Amino acid sequence: MNKLREIECFIAVAELGSFVKAADALGISKAAVSRTVLELEARLGSRLMQRTTRRLSLTEAGTLYLERCKQIVAALEEADDLLSAGAAKPTGLLRINAPLTFGVLHLAPLWPMFMEQHEDVALDITLSDRIVDIIDEGYDLAIRIARLSDSSLVHRKLTGTSLHVCASPAYLDKHGTPSHPQDLAQHQTISYSYNQSKDEWQFNGPEGPVSVRINSRMHVNNGDSCVQAALGGIGITRQPTFMIDQYLRSGQLVPVLTDYTSPELGIYAVYPSRAHLPAKVRAMLDFLSGAFEQVHWNT
Repeated sequence: MNKLREIECFIAVAELGSFVKAADALGISKAAVSRTVLELEARLGSRLMQRTTRRLSLTEAGTLYLERCKQIVAALEEADDLLSAGAAKPTGLLRINAPLTFGVLHLAPLWPMFMEQHEDVALDITLSDRIVDIIDEGYDLAIRIARLSDSSLVHRKLTGTSLHVCASPAYLDKHGTPSHPQDLAQHQTISYSYNQSKDEWQFNGPEGPVSVRINSRMHVNNGDSCVQAALGGIGITRQPTFMIDQYLRSGQLVPVLTDYTSPELGIYAVYPSRAHLPAKVRAMLDFLSGAFEQVHWNT
């Protein structure tokens, strides 16, 4: 049995949730799809799917295998694209959306370098902390800083960033320093409005996962404003290292709850599809991947 055919059938069934729908999509019989998936499970020695008369669901092994299979198929598609479109010269207008602070601090210095390397590409950059619909709003590429959930968008991870809870020395002198995440409920906090977990902050500590609901004195839809409020002694905030690294190093902000880590965030380039990827988008993806191979805020 062709392993790629097995993978193709397995992905189709897993994503469409039905052997019948997978068969229709692949243009083969339901029996052929079912047999292929059964042979795949037999070869692997592991059950990938739980089947009932009403529904189909992936096992834990199936979920892990699906993610890896999708990466393999993506790599093959990229290899095909390299041959079919690799010779094309990047040209035209490239529309990019990125978060405001990250765009100003870490992307703005890169644009002249990219444009010098690719003289036939023009850039249209929009900076906004709002999560845009890149398809409906006509963007070729967007930068997302998040724990990406399942999405129809394709993504490439550029780098990562950790979150730190911090405050100014003046605030801590006046209000005390929390020693446990639950202490945050008694403190003034400054929250980023677009935080995925809203006012529920999660941590991992010596006793395991900890979650605390904070009562923010201030909500802001821009990270810079959160940082400035913390520097002004308004309260405690939680911000990514790419934004506050300089203030932690200078002592203007002091990390607190250092025994408790917050979830890591990935910094991704997301784009609508791998299929027929324009040369200008591929050029930007490769450029950004190289630019963020090493970043100072993770050192």
